[in-house]
Order: sequence, then C-alpha cells, then structure tokens
Amino acid sequence: MTAAARLAARLAPRAGASAGARAAVAAVVLVAALLASLVLAIGVGAADLAPGDVLASVLAHLGMGTSPLDPLRDGIVWQLRVPRVLTAAAVGAGLALVGAVMQGLTRNPLADPYLLGLSSGASLGAVSVLLLGVAVLLPVAAFAGSIAALALTLGLAGALGRVTPSRMVLAGIAVSSLAGAATSFVIFWSATGDSYRSVLGWLLGSLAGARWPAVAIAGGALLVVGVPLALSGRILDAFALGDATAASLGLPVQGVRWVLLVASALLTGALVSVSGAIGFVGLVLPHAVRLLIGPRHRPLLPLAALTGAVFLIWADTLARAAFDPRELPVGVVTALVGAPVFALLLARRRSAA
Repeated sequence: MTAAARLAARLAPRAGASAGARAAVAAVVLVAALLASLVLAIGVGAADLAPGDVLASVLAHLGMGTSPLDPLRDGIVWQLRVPRVLTAAAVGAGLALVGAVMQGLTRNPLADPYLLGLSSGASLGAVSVLLLGVAVLLPVAAFAGSIAALALTLGLAGALGRVTPSRMVLAGIAVSSLAGAATSFVIFWSATGDSYRSVLGWLLGSLAGARWPAVAIAGGALLVVGVPLALSGRILDAFALGDATAASLGLPVQGVRWVLLVASALLTGALVSVSGAIGFVGLVLPHAVRLLIGPRHRPLLPLAALTGAVFLIWADTLARAAFDPRELPVGVVTALVGAPVFALLLARRRSAA
C-alpha cells in the first residue's frame, strides 16, 4: 500500500464522522426551521396574524385551550391557511425525496420526479377533466394519468430489452413528449373562455385550492410511501456502485429497481394530483443537500425531504402574498428561484472538479 493510500484510509473514518456530524446538525436545524415555518407562514397574508395567535388557534382546534381570534380570523387560519401550508410542506418534502431517489436510481444528476413522464401523464388527465367540467375528479384523473404514463414508460423500456437506467430515461422522454402533445391538442380543441385560466393555473402548479382533503392525500401518500422511500438509503448507495456491484452484494437489482420506481411514481402521482406540476424542487434541492452532507443516501433522503418542505412553504407564501390580491402559481416562484440556484450549483461543481 502506498503512502497516499495509507493516508486516505486513515482519513476516511474522520471524513465519515465529519459528514455524519454535519448531517446531524443539519437535521436539527431543518426540523426547527420547519416548525417555525409552519407557524410563521400561516400568519402571512392579507389578514396578518401574530405567531402566538396562530399557534393558540391551531392548538384550540386540537383540543388544547381556546382561540384568541374572532370567528372570521379563526376560520381563515384553520380552514384556509393551515391546510394550504401543510399541503405545501408535504408536496415539497415528497418532491425533493423522489428527486433524490430518482437521481440515485438512474445515476443521472438531471433526474427529477417527472423524469419518466409522470407529470405529462398527470397533466393530460387533469386537463381532460377540467375541460369536461368535472373538476371534482381532478385528483383521481391526475393520479391515473401519472400511473398510466409510468406503465407506458416501463413497457416501452422493457420492449427495448433489459430495463436499464438509460433506457428508462429515453422511454420517459418519449412518453413525456407524447403526453405533452396530447395535452396541447386537448387544450387547443376544447378550451374556451375562462377554462384557459384554470388549466394554465394547474399546469404551472398551484396550491390555491388546497384544503383538508388535499392534506389527507399528500400527507397520507408521504407517510405510506414516502417514509419507506426515505429509509432506502442503503439500497441506493449500493446502486451508486453499479448494477453488477449491487448484485454481488446480494441485492436483487431488477426487482428492487421496479419497487422503487413504482413507489416513486405512486408518491409523485399523489402529490401532482393536488398541486399540479411544480418544477425544480425535486431537481435542485437534492444537489444542494449533497453539497452540505455528501453523497451518502442514508442521510440525504430525509434531509432532502425536510429541505423541500421548508422551501415550498416559503415559495407558496411568496406566491400568495407578494402581489396581493393577485396570486402567482407557485411553480413560477420555484422556477424563478430554482433556475439560478441550479446554475450556481453547476458552476460550483465545475470549479470543484
């Protein structure tokens, strides 16, 4: 063993300990930031509310104490802002988590939750029911569209031979283009009057209509599907070494890949069904977290989820409050913030290389 190799072996445990310490500190900071964001964001709006009053009102609805707010403001807090902020947190956490999983699973740094055509399939389903005038079925149609897109993507990739990351990406691009073209055709053929506004708002991503059913859908999907995904860090670390190495470690590569893909699609479909297609969250935030704590997926996945929750809470708060009484689609805000941040991350990685 050379002197350089001996030095690297001696320093490796220290580097791992340092990354673990950074991850622990980041977790504490992000949990505190998330709790503070939940309370502060609820108070922001046309009717500004003090954080203490917001917290007291929420606790009163949970059976602890009485609300200091009048019925109108109390209704604004509990019926409008609390479900919207909770939905934003769940959607942001889920998108960042799935983005990190997809990047590890496909070994593609440009992967995001919509890589396999899920967003385009969900958009086709959602736009179809909006233009048919049955918006009550929008979550169901968007979810069904995303799952249909996944099935078509995996079927196309399988028809080309063994399902590999590169074939999945290429098949996803093809399915996304096909579903996007179909969505454009449906809008061109059927949209009239004000229907354009509702369709455009959904396509750009919006949480304006988020109420308690949206919290149940997004939060339930995050708990049932997202938590197991967040615990798959060791598996993704094995995938990072390549399929052959992962198989030599006893991992059933194809079966595990299918399970993770289907789980990612289910979670993405549930989130998109309540929020529309919100870009850059699942693409940028995993890279930002990697710069802080390193590439290991075991700490990366939960920290990416926490970062996504905090980020989307404030992105949505900015979207609804910055131009009051008008409201921006939150997807516009995430793109305005995410595009330059992603460019900075790319520049930093290039300079580091």
